[in-house]
Amino acid sequence: MEDRQFNPNIRPADRLAAVKEYYFSVKLKEVARMNAEGKDVISLAIGSPDMPPSPKTIETLCEEAHKPDAHGYQPTVGIPELRRAMAAFYKRWYGVDLDPDSEIQPLIGSKEGILHVTLALANPGDRVLVPNPGYPTYTSLSKLLGEQITYYDLLPENGWQPDFDALEQMDLTGVKILWSNYPNMPTGANARRETYEKLVDFAQRHNIVIVNDNPYSFILNHERLSILQVPGAKQCCIEFNSMSKSHNMPGWRVGMLATNAEFVKWILKVKSNIDSGTFRPMQLAAAAAYQNDAEWHEEANFRVYAERRALAEQIMTTLGCTFDPSQVGMFLWGRIPDSCEDVEQLTEKVLHEARVFITPGFIFGSNGKRYIRISLCAKKEKLAEALKRIQAVFKH
Repeated sequence: MEDRQFNPNIRPADRLAAVKEYYFSVKLKEVARMNAEGKDVISLAIGSPDMPPSPKTIETLCEEAHKPDAHGYQPTVGIPELRRAMAAFYKRWYGVDLDPDSEIQPLIGSKEGILHVTLALANPGDRVLVPNPGYPTYTSLSKLLGEQITYYDLLPENGWQPDFDALEQMDLTGVKILWSNYPNMPTGANARRETYEKLVDFAQRHNIVIVNDNPYSFILNHERLSILQVPGAKQCCIEFNSMSKSHNMPGWRVGMLATNAEFVKWILKVKSNIDSGTFRPMQLAAAAAYQNDAEWHEEANFRVYAERRALAEQIMTTLGCTFDPSQVGMFLWGRIPDSCEDVEQLTEKVLHEARVFITPGFIFGSNGKRYIRISLCAKKEKLAEALKRIQAVFKH
């Protein structure tokens, strides 16, 4: 009898037809094959910080992990030490007061938070507003959960900020959530107080929850803003913050959300049925990381990235791309030259001829189809080598 790997009469859930495998999951397999062939591809695609957390963070993890009583299940709400550290972080850097007992929920990263917030706030068939361009997970998780996606445009002529006149003209029937992300990924547009004030006003008038994703406010940026600084925001807004980018902890999977106590209760009802908390030593180490001083942030989140950004700008120029020099965050977003038929024509040439992996903007939405994104999460030496390779291929 033929041995089959699975029964072909068993079919996957219908929801899988709504999504594809994540672009980077697919493309990194191709890059791995090229590397296995000895082609030594330099990846400038993914925003995974390549620097370590602060020494105190690592020391705390090691010390706490040695304790024999540190390895049990932990409360889904997070330990008090971590919640207090999160509240102190928001007070110190954003001037926002949060009750650590009721207005904060630690997360296993913001990606998890997208799932839990959507489950807590929206029913299948409800509508969510998603920025175009925007983080693909806002779309994919909403589709998996049966929500209807309505895109709102972010355009360069508006500085990649929402067009509130256009939002007001939309049919907002059934809209439960509007996803916002500033400083913006992929465009690098910085947060603006005016945008946050308009988002809060929009949410209050239309009974919509704004979920603002805020992981990039420390990267190449001294204008750190939170939507929760706006009076009344806590009543209708949820803000995510992540340690992945600002504290060099992407693999640790530690993040948080902040909002009013009622929303936290709803989200905790979902989360407590899905996970069993985070390793206690990791939570204590994260609490230590939140105490990193201003000099640590200046070095790790500004000086290092500024040097890398200069090289990324040279790569953009070599490729004939144009970009806004006021961008912040750990990526550089650039418009491809008119001579390119489409963005993938450019990125595939860069990958297969220069052996450098950069991201085509179409994965972030139709408004990104004439753009590329370069990650700054690579050592200066790697960026310099990537520039050299690209210059050899794109000789003008």
